Amino acid sequence: MDGVLGGFSAHASNIVSTVSIATGHDPAQNFESSRSITRMEAVNDSKDLHIFVTMPSIKVGTVGGGTQLSSQSACLNLLGVIGANREAPGSNARLLATIVAGLILAGELSLMSATSAGQLVNSNMKYNRSSKDVTLESSKWTAKFS
Repeated sequence: MDGVLGGFSAHASNIVSTVSIATGHDPAQNFESSRSITRMEAVNDSKDLHIFVTMPSIKVGTVGGGTQLSSQSACLNLLGVIGANREAPGSNARLLATIVAGLILAGELSLMSATSAGQLVNSNMKYNRSSKDVTLESSKWTAKFS
């Protein structure tokens, strides 16, 4: 959990790092940008759940630096935030920040759901941390592509 140094979330830093690399940002900015607070609140006699993500120091941009690289530029274009918006300066960066926050909200909800349902540990044991020798499995794939 990255809640020790300024945030209370399950894995915001994973998402921030991924989006940073995909959109041409410095992944070292993850420390500041992934500080977040995820809060969940049962409402309507516990029939509904409100989930909130607060990110007080997210750093994103849509111009300059690595945003000009072809793959990163294509990603920003796909998200609809490429370059500067001449009519509303800063609006593309604000929209990108909103997209990142939305991704974190979805990831937090997914991870918390899997954890509370007991599925997170089971899936890790089945697909990642089981007693099965995964090196044998990976060598089969390596042989196919060699």
